[in-house]
Amino acid sequence: MKITVGISGASGANLGLNFVKKLPKNIEVFLVLSKSAKIALKLENGISVKKTFEQYPNVKIFLDSNIAAPIASGSFKVDKMIIIPCSMNTLAKCTVGISDSLITRAFTVMLKEKRDIVLAPREMPLNSIALENMLKLSTLGVIIAPPVLGYYSSQQTLEEMESFLIGKWFDLLKIDNNLYERWK
Repeated sequence: MKITVGISGASGANLGLNFVKKLPKNIEVFLVLSKSAKIALKLENGISVKKTFEQYPNVKIFLDSNIAAPIASGSFKVDKMIIIPCSMNTLAKCTVGISDSLITRAFTVMLKEKRDIVLAPREMPLNSIALENMLKLSTLGVIIAPPVLGYYSSQQTLEEMESFLIGKWFDLLKIDNNLYERWK
């Protein structure tokens, strides 16, 4: 399986990195971070992305400005895409078809090819424009799955809460996992 993971510049960009770290090693990952995502990671977590993935041979990192990357073409088959977190700016661009970055170009390609896409919008509260954008994308087959906690699996720590969210996103992308306790 091949998956594109876009991390845009919303608070919680570390969720995107943790998502990638928990992916099975047999999944080929194409990782793209926006400039704002890199700023958020530095401010919120003090993280250097390249060092983070040195030990992950299945992860290829692309610059968001590299619109010539393989994932910018429909003839390069990628099975699934997730943007986590998805900023309201990225959400709006995806909704109206603006492809001015690798993240939004890859999204447009996945949409036209009718492949699986999940967006994890990260904002609260949501305004009417954002809700309309999410509705429009949902009617086009995009799965809208913000990081909303469920408390039935008895998470006690931030790490357990993140594993719950990542497990739910894996479920939506049909990636087997046991990252959280399921309802019995």
